[in-house]
Amino acid sequence: MKALTTGPFTGRHAAALLVAFFAVVIAVNVIMARDAIGTFGGVVVENSYVASQEYNGWLREAAKERALGWSAKASRRSDGRLVVMLAGAPKDAVLSGDAWHPLGRLPDRTLSFTRQADGRFVSDQVLPAGRWIARFEARSGSQRWRGQQDVL
Repeated sequence: MKALTTGPFTGRHAAALLVAFFAVVIAVNVIMARDAIGTFGGVVVENSYVASQEYNGWLREAAKERALGWSAKASRRSDGRLVVMLAGAPKDAVLSGDAWHPLGRLPDRTLSFTRQADGRFVSDQVLPAGRWIARFEARSGSQRWRGQQDVL
């Protein structure tokens, strides 16, 4: 079997291996950073200090909403409208919401719903094809419930 090199391993060989190794590491880091920046909108909360001060209040609100026992199950019709079955809520509940694209590539959509005779809610707006995250808010008198669901 013939050897890969004909001479001894020199400092030039070591330098070339070192440069090649770091070139690969830097290239991978640049690709990963570009992909991360391109897929994240960048803002989770506007002011993290204010959000931290309101956190316990948000937990209390969530506990009240869970105690109501309401739940929503959403699906998309063939015409692109959302159909939501709101379980456990009173008959006079009103549903509203919004939909946002998880990668922020499409603008958010405000959703309004009309209650059907069978108790389901159908959105007045068509939601474009793709993955969306729908946030719902149901109100009945002073009671309020909020939920979220992925819609494909």
